[in-house]
Amino acid sequence: MLFAKRLRDGVRSGEITCSIRIWQRPRVTVGKEYSMPPGHIVVDSLMGIGLSDVTPELARRSGFMGVVDFLKVAKHGAGERVFFVEFQYVAET
Repeated sequence: MLFAKRLRDGVRSGEITCSIRIWQRPRVTVGKEYSMPPGHIVVDSLMGIGLSDVTPELARRSGFMGVVDFLKVAKHGAGERVFFVEFQYVAET
């Protein structure tokens, strides 16, 4: 999973533990690890949701200032399906 540069510190600190993604199809698998140096992300859950389910609170939990901020970053490419991903960051020791 890739994160905007401004979100990476929040992910690494554990402040951000979920992400809303707009994809054509799921691009992550529950239980799989994804590199994010100096550690990795482990996906805990993946759920399809509607765009109307993206509330200001959910956008903030994902590291954005609100829904408009989320859409500016997340709405790119041909994806139209919205996915809610919960994860944990595991630092390398």
